[in-house]
Amino acid sequence: MTEITRDVVIVGAGAAGTTAANELKKAGLSVAVLEARDRVGGRLWTDVVDGATLEIGGQWVSPDQDALKETIAELGLETYSRYREGESVYIGPDGELTRFTGEIFPVAPATEKIMVELIEKLDRMTAEIDPAHPWSHPDAEELDTISFEGWLARETDDQEARDNIALFIAGAMLTKPAHAFSTLQALHMAASAGSFSNLVDADFILDKRVVGGLQQVPQLLAERLGDDVHLDAPVRTLRWGAEGVVAEAEGITVRAKYAILALAPVLYDRISFVPPLPRRQHQMHQHLSMGFVIKVHAVYDRPFWREQGLSATAFSPYELCHEAYDNSNHGDERGTLVAFVSDKHADGVFELSAEERKERILESLAHYYGPEAKNPVVYYESDWGTEEWTRGAYAASFDLGGLHRYGKDQSAPVGPIHFACSDLAGLGYQHVDGAIRMGRLAAADIVERSRS
Repeated sequence: MTEITRDVVIVGAGAAGTTAANELKKAGLSVAVLEARDRVGGRLWTDVVDGATLEIGGQWVSPDQDALKETIAELGLETYSRYREGESVYIGPDGELTRFTGEIFPVAPATEKIMVELIEKLDRMTAEIDPAHPWSHPDAEELDTISFEGWLARETDDQEARDNIALFIAGAMLTKPAHAFSTLQALHMAASAGSFSNLVDADFILDKRVVGGLQQVPQLLAERLGDDVHLDAPVRTLRWGAEGVVAEAEGITVRAKYAILALAPVLYDRISFVPPLPRRQHQMHQHLSMGFVIKVHAVYDRPFWREQGLSATAFSPYELCHEAYDNSNHGDERGTLVAFVSDKHADGVFELSAEERKERILESLAHYYGPEAKNPVVYYESDWGTEEWTRGAYAASFDLGGLHRYGKDQSAPVGPIHFACSDLAGLGYQHVDGAIRMGRLAAADIVERSRS
């Protein structure tokens, strides 16, 4: 067993943890980063599967994600735009496919009018939300105790309009059924991206990718830390008190003045805290849970959809794959589709055999792109629900009533213990940008405390 002493011990080598560690070292503090996995990156993972480079985890860079863009530039990485030339496709409740351009789905005029009105209303409501303090809104309690599905039902009886608006939050972001999270949680998600309209606009929220993969961000940050990063070192016990912390991990013990937990809050219970965390944290963490989504990668010998004049952008709340995009790699002549199966649909397909699940998913893609979609040369499912050190995707969110009740305390330090991850972010919530922001914030707090 190795024993070392550092100023700060950081649990988790994802974007938040590696960012915090670099900020602390710049300030002259010593660090040790303990990572349970055998790799750096957390929910960022660029891997080669059957000869195809795939983004198993997060991958997108949006125009408003300044912290991420600054980090990408500082690391010398390059970005490229997602392919979006041509028409998008939408499948309605009757199973009919319609090609379209623009942001609003090609629905009946009356439904389109309602969708536009709902988006405008949600934009107005979102503008009143401080993404860093959504619980401070005057109507926070009321908004937090009605589900997003319930709010939509109160606004309109047009089911297709409700299904499509819910899709942008439930399927595409929180990856939970719209009855399982509150309207305040939905508004927080929108506020973290600047507006509800930004979530509707795929060309905004899914703008660019990093050449070579987004996992390079934590990888390059970790390279700067050298031997201060310890892999295969899950923290089993964290002893804490006024004098500091002792992190006991497999193969290594770190004594430090401060700790940063840079991992998803659903994993805090994997650590035995001595003494236990306060009652407030015990209660709060029981009201946070991960969503569930399968990210499907289908690689073809060429991007055949472009020959049909399609961008590959596809949406339908009535399909197994509720959204899909052209995810072809920079400079690769092959074509890659990425599609998503979320919440209850994901539950359902995992009751099937792997072969039947693949068949159902490819059949759904064929509804968008034609029969050629059934024959990829590489097929892979990112299933973060099976990852021992993640347990879901994309991130954690509160159940009904939890955000206004516990939100203000979710990232508040407990003695020498600080918290940093995208699940707790204001701006950039659930995104890599938010992880970087939270890593910076936790590091700055510790630097200030160490100097006072």
